[in-house]
Amino acid sequence: MKDYKNIKTFDQLIEAEHGKIGTESRNGYEEKSQMFIISEMLKEARKEAKITQEQLAEKTGTKKSYISRIENGKGNIQLSTLIRIFEIGLNKRIGLTFL
Repeated sequence: MKDYKNIKTFDQLIEAEHGKIGTESRNGYEEKSQMFIISEMLKEARKEAKITQEQLAEKTGTKKSYISRIENGKGNIQLSTLIRIFEIGLNKRIGLTFL
């Protein structure tokens, strides 16, 4: 069991659980976290647009199963496809920030 008594910030908790930035464990965690965020944003935007996964797939030239995998955080997605899904399929603009 890990010792959490000296942890005072969320960043310290993440480091205790997944390692320091740049480690393999932390990189895996960060990648999964970003995929979760994208999947939730996609679900929310699609529901806001009041369209089904199938309708979104048709509008963007993908398959319903692909949209479903992304929404469930299970699929890898190319940036060009992500842009097409949000901008063409959902009429949303994408902004990227590199830190």
